[in-house]
Amino acid sequence: MAHIVFFEKPGCTGNARQKQWLRDAGHQLSVRSLLTEPWTAASLLDFLDPLPVADWFNRAAPRVKSGEVQPESLGRAEALALLLAEPLLIRRPLLQVGAERRVGFDPPAIDRWIGLTPDAAARLRETSEGCAAGGMASCRPTE
Repeated sequence: MAHIVFFEKPGCTGNARQKQWLRDAGHQLSVRSLLTEPWTAASLLDFLDPLPVADWFNRAAPRVKSGEVQPESLGRAEALALLLAEPLLIRRPLLQVGAERRVGFDPPAIDRWIGLTPDAAARLRETSEGCAAGGMASCRPTE
């Protein structure tokens, strides 16, 4: 099983479900806050660089949902500056196993990469990425 560095928004119930599914599959997690991590351009680009700029953004972030931030209209430098200034805009979770890094929680890709239980893989098809899947209400802190 894998040792995963899991960058989350603390209190997000979507991230809590994702962590549990990974643990249920036997993976070990080191959980870190996406919001307080001391990101640099280089450390964030290690995750984001292979993706189109628009895919760097959390679609459930209030400024994205309101249309104030329009990821499709941003260049790389401008997008990176925004994400460094406001980590809530970063698509989550960020996952790292060894040198390999992933953005978001795509169940079939995660299953192929490190494995999920068949039950978790089936459940994840419906609710895969953080708060984007369940609306902002799913980001309320867990008890």
